Amino acid sequence: MSAQPHDITDPELARIKATFIAERGYWRPWTETMLQACPGFVEQYAHYAGYPARTGPLSPRMVELIYVALDSSSSHLFESGLQTHMKKALEVGVTQSDIFDVLHLVAVQGAVSVGQAADILAELVGTNEAAPIDDALQARIDSLGPTHALSLAAVARMDPGYAEALLDFIDKGRPGTGLSPAERSLVQVALHACFTAFNPDATKQMLSVALSQGVAPAELLQAIQLGSHLAVHGTALGANVFASVHRSPTPASSPRS
Repeated sequence: MSAQPHDITDPELARIKATFIAERGYWRPWTETMLQACPGFVEQYAHYAGYPARTGPLSPRMVELIYVALDSSSSHLFESGLQTHMKKALEVGVTQSDIFDVLHLVAVQGAVSVGQAADILAELVGTNEAAPIDDALQARIDSLGPTHALSLAAVARMDPGYAEALLDFIDKGRPGTGLSPAERSLVQVALHACFTAFNPDATKQMLSVALSQGVAPAELLQAIQLGSHLAVHGTALGANVFASVHRSPTPASSPRS
């Protein structure tokens, strides 16, 4: 049977806290609440969440860039985590261009689902697949290739203006320098594979692109693993609410009429 909180000595709690900070690089009110209520959670979560960054082949720079992408993604929007990882990213040599290249990829992520949904719409309404796409627009789509997991044929047939605007954003919306193509693929794998916005088709396509760019399977697996423990942010919310409710006085019972 695991030890209950009242069985854990203060030095042991201090050791667990130190382990957590060493693995995760932060300590917040929710972790203190969890330490007092369930120290085993804090210790084991530190090992579990820290494992990919500690053992995988990606550089600390790449790990922090992926964390920046995941925490800033519109499917997550976790500001305190983003502040932690953006600060760490700058400390390990990430440039401003690197960060804004990642934020550009975060913005483009939403267009992937537009293309997928447009394909479904085109199928249901019977849009003629032989309908011509302007040669210049088709050339731009062909030039983009699979590097953003975007399906643009249906969009280009039904609304070529939207396709042009999206391609302009992809071509001209990122900083002049930043990540390498393989690094951009790693970030996109992490974004599409994360449970907060899991997109199997996009994940499969980006994995294929990354492998063709020479990214190792172990690097791709690490990029996938880094998204898993974001689920603890739900635990953090629950712990903070518990602490607030637990501190609040119980309202007096209303007298019966």
